[in-house]
Amino acid sequence: MSTIPLQSRLPKTYRIKAIKQETEMVRTFTFDGSLGAKPGQFVMVWMPGVDEVPMSVAEDDGAVTRITFFAVGDMTNEFAKLQVGDLAGLRGPFGTHYEWEPGQHIVLVAGGYGAAPMYFLAKETVGHGCTLEVIVGARGKEHLLFVKELESLPHVSLHIATNDGSVGYKGFNVDILEKLLSSCPRPTKGKPLGTPASPTRATRDNKKCSPIDQVFACGPEVMLKRVSEITASYNVPSQLSMERYMKCGYGICGNCVMDPLGIRMCVEGPVVKNEVLLKLAEFGKYHRDDLGKKHNFDTPKK
Repeated sequence: MSTIPLQSRLPKTYRIKAIKQETEMVRTFTFDGSLGAKPGQFVMVWMPGVDEVPMSVAEDDGAVTRITFFAVGDMTNEFAKLQVGDLAGLRGPFGTHYEWEPGQHIVLVAGGYGAAPMYFLAKETVGHGCTLEVIVGARGKEHLLFVKELESLPHVSLHIATNDGSVGYKGFNVDILEKLLSSCPRPTKGKPLGTPASPTRATRDNKKCSPIDQVFACGPEVMLKRVSEITASYNVPSQLSMERYMKCGYGICGNCVMDPLGIRMCVEGPVVKNEVLLKLAEFGKYHRDDLGKKHNFDTPKK
């Protein structure tokens, strides 16, 4: 807790500078002011008399802070009623962030409104000379987010997957991830995370293929579980953004602790390396509500 300044743990009001309606249920609020957030971190958003909830940062460029959210609960529905010029309480940033090396070849996997923090990450990484494969997935084209923004970035190859096939690949974004990793295998060094896949002759003869250095992902946990399994099987390091019910944001309440390691997602997360996630028994299986009650994740139908 000593690494989190007191001023970050207390809410401060910020004025809404602009509002963009991304989809029918998703909005982006631009706040006048920077919190100094890094890609993957979150802030606690407070509405007096309503509630306070964690939200991922969609961008922080040093002048403004953007938050993209899905109006689905009591607090977010009230939050969505705010207009330009209104004030909201923000505190943070909290948690871990994505880490990379300049010039790396990285795959970003975004599911649903996880595309927002992935866009923030994409902007930062291309600024450090990285080459990106960005995979954006959604149920249908009407739910896709930040596609034009991602297309506008240099050194980005955009891959789109929709469940209904309305645009791009018909199926799941993790299918595209597996194809990319199988066609651009990473040389095995040291002890693998899983069982590395053997490249085919066609793959070995592809001189233009640049091995993937890392995979970053943000989206539904069932999707993250598959990313974890796939990247482990190909021996590719990955960092995934975990979502848990957070109350305090700085590791005191214990509501976001994960079994069996007891790590707190608001401090040791939300961005967690895959070698740690593989040790968490609840990952991809269940989560807890505000009272600590377990809720199982729905298994996708095959």
